[in-house]
Amino acid sequence: MSPSSSAVSHGVPVVAVCLAALLLSNLLLYLYLDTLYHPDEHLLSSGDGCPPGHFKMSTMRNCTPWLTCSQITAEVRPLKLIGQGAVKKVYLAEWRGQKVTLSTLSSPDYLEDFLHGVSMLQALQAPQVVQLVGFCLSDSTQVTEYHPLGSLLNLETVLSQEQHHRHNTWQVRLQLAVDYVSILAFLHSSPAGCRVMCDSNSLEKTLSQVLLTPQLHLVVNDLDALPQVDRSSGLLVKCGHRELMGDFVAPEQRWPFREEAFSDELMAPYDEKTDVWKIPDVTWYLMGRVPGGDLVHFHLFQIHEKCKQVDPKLRPSAQDVVHVYRSVYSSMVRDSAAVRDML
Repeated sequence: MSPSSSAVSHGVPVVAVCLAALLLSNLLLYLYLDTLYHPDEHLLSSGDGCPPGHFKMSTMRNCTPWLTCSQITAEVRPLKLIGQGAVKKVYLAEWRGQKVTLSTLSSPDYLEDFLHGVSMLQALQAPQVVQLVGFCLSDSTQVTEYHPLGSLLNLETVLSQEQHHRHNTWQVRLQLAVDYVSILAFLHSSPAGCRVMCDSNSLEKTLSQVLLTPQLHLVVNDLDALPQVDRSSGLLVKCGHRELMGDFVAPEQRWPFREEAFSDELMAPYDEKTDVWKIPDVTWYLMGRVPGGDLVHFHLFQIHEKCKQVDPKLRPSAQDVVHVYRSVYSSMVRDSAAVRDML
């Protein structure tokens, strides 16, 4: 055998090994990116795995039954008022060294709304919903898990902080949008039936209903206005008894007779597709102004156009939107990885 043919025979295995190593490194990179950015990784509730009627916060080893009236009175200590709305006063509180949120009824006029919110928290405990710690109906109080980053209204402030600045990327922001639409999809097919987010008559009000977790995921927090839609029995909803205005609310939520004064009796009811109409506006807010954000909006243009159909029957379901969002997310992560490979 000649020296040249010997070199070739020995070179082929070396090339094969190099190619295999390159393919393996690419595979590991894709797996790493999936684990880093995959929107299905929902670390939204540390109480996952607890039986019904129990909770477990992140620093707890075991699941604990929801706190009762006597336990809330004896063990939950209010620290300071951190929020107040028409229905509830919200306090930062402490229970056995744990920070929790204690909510009390603001006015007897809203007792029905408060009780509805408690019943929804009981029925809808899931990764998409804030964790219930306890409640006392006789005292009109409820205790939930505390999330120090607050509501989505604080998003820009949080991402501008030094410890979170590295998370100010299109990946994290699009993941938050996936979380938000996943919340809607869950509510629209929940164990308590199809529920509509009626406390969403403006962007600011909608953002205030959702909390940022320490892992930068989302949980819905305020469930005081979740009426049920049941098409099989003709049950539709109206979000309040006053006229709703502005482009944020869906067309079917606006008074259609401009020449006549608003009448709640004549106002037609509607369904959960009102939530779908608002998705593009919430996503525009969530994406902010980050590199890659324009490309995200480009990929979402078609589904957002469908969300904004005037006829609610032509809009996609929230679950359909979730599928598109996740597909866009995955393809953009793959494309960005491929670009890095080429550089």
